[in-house]
Order: sequence, then structure tokens, then C-alpha cells
Amino acid sequence: MSGSSAALQPPADAGKPVRHPDAPAPGELLGAHYEHCFGCGPGQPHGLHLEARAGEGVSLTAEFTVQPAHQGAPGLAHGGVLATALDETLGSLNWLLRTIAVTGRLETDFVRPVPVGTTLYLEAEVTAVAGWKIYSTATGRIGGPDGPVAVRADALFIEVKVDHFIDHGRPAEIQAAMSDPDQIRRSRAFEVNP
Repeated sequence: MSGSSAALQPPADAGKPVRHPDAPAPGELLGAHYEHCFGCGPGQPHGLHLEARAGEGVSLTAEFTVQPAHQGAPGLAHGGVLATALDETLGSLNWLLRTIAVTGRLETDFVRPVPVGTTLYLEAEVTAVAGWKIYSTATGRIGGPDGPVAVRADALFIEVKVDHFIDHGRPAEIQAAMSDPDQIRRSRAFEVNP
């Protein structure tokens, strides 16, 4: 992404990202990290219902179809919805690292309008890791994985402990997520978003 701020540039001593050995296999659907997540949760009637698949290394692909409820201008996706799709996609990368992280900074370029009914094809990868900072980038295309670029973003995620969510979330939702007998769903509920 051209012109991204200095805060999104990894330091010279940043390391290459390393896929966790227990990360989902390339091609595997990651699934929703939380039932009620606006980005990927099936429990959100007007959510994006974004679906992400693990790629090679620390990369993934995702897609969602712009619905009428996602409009900003008549017949076009709202820019905030597109930024949410990028954030959700970038946040899903942390599952490949098996790291709990939140968005620290997200810079988005809106390149062309995205009409309602369009499927947005997203590709994302972690580019560097420096201590508790995770640097990543994503691109969204319309018309197919090789279609014209519509949006792109660079992001900085910050690794946190699960206490971050416990200390700042609403108690009822936290308790419901922590009581889930499925250990994977329980850990993924606290995966992304500040």
C-alpha cells in the first residue's frame, strides 16, 4: 500500500512470521471466531458472514457478498463495511499464528466503488512480527480473485492476553463465551477486535 504511515512499517529487526504448527491446513475454512461477530458470525442477521480459508505460510483468502443492508450510497457498499471486511480478514490471520491480538491501527485505501450484490475477494498475509506487534496487509478485489482492486489495507495488530477481553467486555457475553464446552470455539471467541 502506498503512503502507509510509519506506524505500519515494521522495524528493521522485525522477524518473518511463522505459521503455528497447529494452524489450520491450507485450504481449510477457518469458520467464525465468535457467533455474534459482525464480521464473521452467523448469529448476526445483517453481518458480513465473511468466510476465510487458510493459505500457504501466514496468509489467507476470504470473501463476502455485499448485501442491501451494507449500503452507504444507493446501491454501493458503505466504506465502513468495507473497512470492517478488511479488519476481519486481517484479524483472522492471527489464528494462523495462534496468537490473541487486537487491531492497533488500520489504514485503508478505497480504490473503486463496490456495488451491492458484488462478492469481494480478499487476500491477506502477515508480513512481519516484532515482539508483540504483528504487521499485515490485505487486498480486496471485485469480480473474482484476479479482478480489479477495490480496497486495500495495512494493519498493526497487538498481541494481548485473554484478560484484555475479560476486563473490558460485558460480563454476560464473556461468561457465555468462556462457558462454551468447545475449547476451540472458546479460545477463538477472544481472537480479534479491540
